[in-house]
Amino acid sequence: MPGASPSPTHLWQAAAEALADEIARGVLPPGTALSPTAVARRFGVSRTPARRALDRLREAGLIEGEAVAPVEGAPRAPRTPAPRQLTVPAGWERLYPDIELAIMSRTPLGGWRVNEAELARHHGVSRTVAREVVARLHQRGILRKDGSGRWIAPGLTPDYTDELYELRWVLEPVALEKAAPRLPPGYLAGLKDDLQAAMAEGALRDSAVLDRLEQQLHVDLLSHCANAALMQAMNLAQSLLVAHHVLYRWTLDLFGTEPFLTEHLEIVSRLEGGDVAGARDALVAHLRISRRRAMLRVEAVRDLIQPEPLPYLVRLEPA
Repeated sequence: MPGASPSPTHLWQAAAEALADEIARGVLPPGTALSPTAVARRFGVSRTPARRALDRLREAGLIEGEAVAPVEGAPRAPRTPAPRQLTVPAGWERLYPDIELAIMSRTPLGGWRVNEAELARHHGVSRTVAREVVARLHQRGILRKDGSGRWIAPGLTPDYTDELYELRWVLEPVALEKAAPRLPPGYLAGLKDDLQAAMAEGALRDSAVLDRLEQQLHVDLLSHCANAALMQAMNLAQSLLVAHHVLYRWTLDLFGTEPFLTEHLEIVSRLEGGDVAGARDALVAHLRISRRRAMLRVEAVRDLIQPEPLPYLVRLEPA
């Protein structure tokens, strides 16, 4: 890739090649953790190309689960690789994380209308780029169109949260059942180790760890179900996971311990033991109780959030 500037559609290939090279040279020794979040942060890309890069490495046998696989005869290089930023054009992937965060950090306060033209003007990009950002936000369930065709980010009201959680506890157990026989060897053991390490090290104090663990179970694991239509339907409720990314930053002290860690551990342990039906039941129970915890988090942060005005976001009046 010398001298090349990969386009957004090929960022995952560039990241996969860079990681494969470092694995081959021993810069990343066996056992090194490679989660989608870590890869995204390392290369300055979004999680979508990061996950695709890891999938490619997994297919090539270079990683098992989310760690570098043992490689016989691989050289060892006891040094930390320097951060490497892939060169990305000024397109939607560069803007998307900040815009997603700006919108979701405001939804506990209510609903918002997104003005596509103002978004483009504010960030100094073309309407095409702004349209791509909005399309991605729609795909993630963050935006929807109202009766007048305007883009709306619904507020995290109790009724809307109920709708999203009901969708999740109907669809996610089906995806779990389909994903279980397709998981790579060692995948569940890796998830279990991450959960136990987080519980031992006090993940309650680290919102990034909580966000990563939510992603591992509810997105990465379920993506192995290989049912594209089911995954697309589940995207409608992805805004909840994005909301948690924001809420965890503000509510680390809300619960004495982080309750979902033990719930995730039960789901993963049942899967590891071959009890798929039990894992499904545990997942449903987890999602049902998570709904109430989510609303407690939303209620707790409403008085704390004082976002600065953004020209492309217009607060909706309560219905």
